[in-house]
Amino acid sequence: MKNLLDNLYRNQSIIFKFFLLALSVFLIVYFFPTGGQFKFEIIKGKPWQYENLYAPFDFAILKSDEEIAAEKSKIKKTHIPYYNFDVSTAEKVRENWKEDLDSTQDSLIQANPSVSEFTSNTIEDIYNTGIRIKDDEENNYTIVFLIKNKEVEEVLYKDLLTQEDLKPFLISKIEDNNLTSLRNPLLEIFFEVLKVNVEYDEDLNEKQIQSKFDQISYTRGRVTKGSKIIAKGEIIEGEKLRKLKSLKHEYESQSLESSAYVVVITGYTCLVGLSLLMLLLFIRQYRPDIYDNNNKITFIFFNILFLVFLTLLVLRLDTDYIYVVPLCILPLTLKAFFDARLGLFTHMITVLILGLIVPDSYEYMFLQVIAGIVTILTVSELYKRANLFISVVQITLVYIFAYFAFNMIKEGSISEINYNNFIYFLLSGVGLLFVQPLIYAYEKIFGLISDLSLLELSDTNSKLLKELANVAPGTFHHSLNVANLAEAAANEIGANSLLIRVGALYHDIGKMKNPIYFTENQTTSVSPHDELSPRESAEVIINHRLEGIEIAKRRNLPDRIIDFIRTHHGTTTVYYFYTKQKEEDEGEVDPQDFKYPGPIPFSKETAILMMCDSVEAASKSLKEPSTQLIDDFVEKIINKQIQDDQFINANITFKEIQSIKKILKAKLNNIYHLRIEYPD
Repeated sequence: MKNLLDNLYRNQSIIFKFFLLALSVFLIVYFFPTGGQFKFEIIKGKPWQYENLYAPFDFAILKSDEEIAAEKSKIKKTHIPYYNFDVSTAEKVRENWKEDLDSTQDSLIQANPSVSEFTSNTIEDIYNTGIRIKDDEENNYTIVFLIKNKEVEEVLYKDLLTQEDLKPFLISKIEDNNLTSLRNPLLEIFFEVLKVNVEYDEDLNEKQIQSKFDQISYTRGRVTKGSKIIAKGEIIEGEKLRKLKSLKHEYESQSLESSAYVVVITGYTCLVGLSLLMLLLFIRQYRPDIYDNNNKITFIFFNILFLVFLTLLVLRLDTDYIYVVPLCILPLTLKAFFDARLGLFTHMITVLILGLIVPDSYEYMFLQVIAGIVTILTVSELYKRANLFISVVQITLVYIFAYFAFNMIKEGSISEINYNNFIYFLLSGVGLLFVQPLIYAYEKIFGLISDLSLLELSDTNSKLLKELANVAPGTFHHSLNVANLAEAAANEIGANSLLIRVGALYHDIGKMKNPIYFTENQTTSVSPHDELSPRESAEVIINHRLEGIEIAKRRNLPDRIIDFIRTHHGTTTVYYFYTKQKEEDEGEVDPQDFKYPGPIPFSKETAILMMCDSVEAASKSLKEPSTQLIDDFVEKIINKQIQDDQFINANITFKEIQSIKKILKAKLNNIYHLRIEYPD
């Protein structure tokens, strides 16, 4: 039992990775659609590449979207609309119209009984059908249904007077009754008392139209079992294309039997598991530092699951919106935290997984792969807002261009291309702009660091660096010099220059605890080391590394920056005090008492910092520097570090070290303003 627990403890990292892999496969396959799959690829306008296809069962031929749209349009045009007639308003006007008159109008009515009778009869005629508000759109209705007291009657549409129609109708009535001399007073009376009482019943009309839509048959004709659908080599178009699409729809809409369901799920599990396993093996082979960090592996798998689930959600809502999903967020995010190669490989694996279930999988995979490559090639220095906008525009344009070209081949006509997808590509581009807040959230959740955070940390006006400048000004100046040297060296060999600059700025923050014990901060010739033994002095010097780590953790500096504090002295010896102790003891001294505990550098960036830190610090001891002296001096320091095996864990080559030496020599020559010595 103890041996089992020991093995589990030793292999916990591998166990976690396989658990993460299994969980990811389970979640993806669980949410995959499990209908039947059509095993043939249908490409409009291309020859049928498979053997003759015969109908495996009876199925209906689906109507095209254009046919369905035409039927719906016809239903809307032939629909007889319903209008609500407000009986109470009509009755109120009929019975009480005289009460709304002013004194002048009332006198006119009282003095002329024929006018009163004419007004009553006209109001009665108008409210036989009522007065409606003018429609926003011009309609060509001949008849409409008028709902009065829950009873429906059919009336001529032209008899439903609008407010605009009312005046000419009244004038005509007045003239027909020889009351032209009273036209204006009568018009004033009518406009005073008449009210709108007919309204278009929008809810009822929508229900009626929808009811007719529901009765539409989405199929026309049937294909009987055993009949030939298409022969090998025939062009996929017209009726053959419609039958193939109908057969595909029939397959995908069928629910699988339990035995078939298990087979399909098993197939999905194998393919998804194989894809994610390839990703894990790729990381193990080419990114071992990421493979050894379970937090980073979890982050990568989380991003894959996030985008797969987002795509599956859109597929469930409507497959037409598949290109709205900003899938290129994946390579953008991984490039920001890791590197372009890992970002592109992960993107490819995700596209392969989604290709199992999206419609038109070849087209989808082609567009997403091209877009992913463009994302990796165009997006640089993500912390610059302009760069992100420019890259998003480029990615969107490539989407549109590739889709347009792809469908020119598939449709054989520009007019047949679905231009709605261009809008979806634009929306996807807008979604890519959210990568910056997403990166910030990931930094907080997973404890990672991106170029955006590195840029903030490189600000010398930050609270911690200001404190370093005030407490240990010499150390701060030294850190700036080291940062400049390291950045130049990193640029020369293609390392992460922004990361190493930030690491250099913070690598000596531990000296803030006892700044006076370090020569760069001493302003007088009196040194506090004079009162300490060499062993005690060495302990103070060595402890600045541990104290720096403690300060960095208290100030929440990222682990990648703390790595520079840990490794910038590796396992080197505090040689000055070691030699001094040997002179005092006149005997054997344990060199381990004067060595930094490590670890040694494990990346190009940490190795560069060690070289630059040692060279810059030691260069202050040069009395009369010359070009030859500086060259020998740089060679001596870095060769000693190589002999002491300080770089055996770093992925840095001898050629790169030679390039770094060259840069350091040139920079130090510039610092000391040295010129070539010309012969007399």
